[in-house]
Amino acid sequence: MTSVTRRRKDGAERPAPAEAQLLAAVERLLKRGEVFTEISVRQIIEEAGLSRATFYAHFRDKSQLLIRLSDTLRGSLVELARKWDPSAGEDGAARYAKFFEEVIAIHRENFATLSALRELATYDPTVRDFYSADLEEFDEAVHKTLVDEQESGSTPADLDTVAASRVIVWGGAQAIARHISVDDGSGDVAFARELGKIWWHGAYRRPGEQPAAN
Repeated sequence: MTSVTRRRKDGAERPAPAEAQLLAAVERLLKRGEVFTEISVRQIIEEAGLSRATFYAHFRDKSQLLIRLSDTLRGSLVELARKWDPSAGEDGAARYAKFFEEVIAIHRENFATLSALRELATYDPTVRDFYSADLEEFDEAVHKTLVDEQESGSTPADLDTVAASRVIVWGGAQAIARHISVDDGSGDVAFARELGKIWWHGAYRRPGEQPAAN
């Protein structure tokens, strides 16, 4: 697998000033509607007010810059998933809805960056590895909570936790991206509520299989 930049942990080294300027420059270009694949290094350095030499002192290419831009953002989303506790209250669907409202807000605020990441992942192996690795981290976090709940007897024993976590995470990522692309934000609460109910009642608290009648 191609080596990718991994996210820094909380409290770890922050971007150097020039690196931060380059990251902010790309973010501004994307939010203005520029297509990432059409943005040149020249545009980036002019937007940042830096030299080409400075760009290449910090980044090998545009792909590495995009990965770095997405790094902290996606790390914070994974932390949200890891901190979510299914046993923290009875109405898990309602708590999940609030969780998804926060997730959708982050995705909407950073939609241009995440869209560029998804687009580039379709043909750039390095970006694809990074994107897949992050979703796999979400998958692992959700799978762990499902297994823990199953072992406690709260989630039905017949649930296939591996399959369920894949459907939840990989399907959910596509659903959120599609929702944001076609909705102006007025439907975010309703969408979050439906996701919460589907996740909670469809996996965590779905009815177990009943034994066949004799």
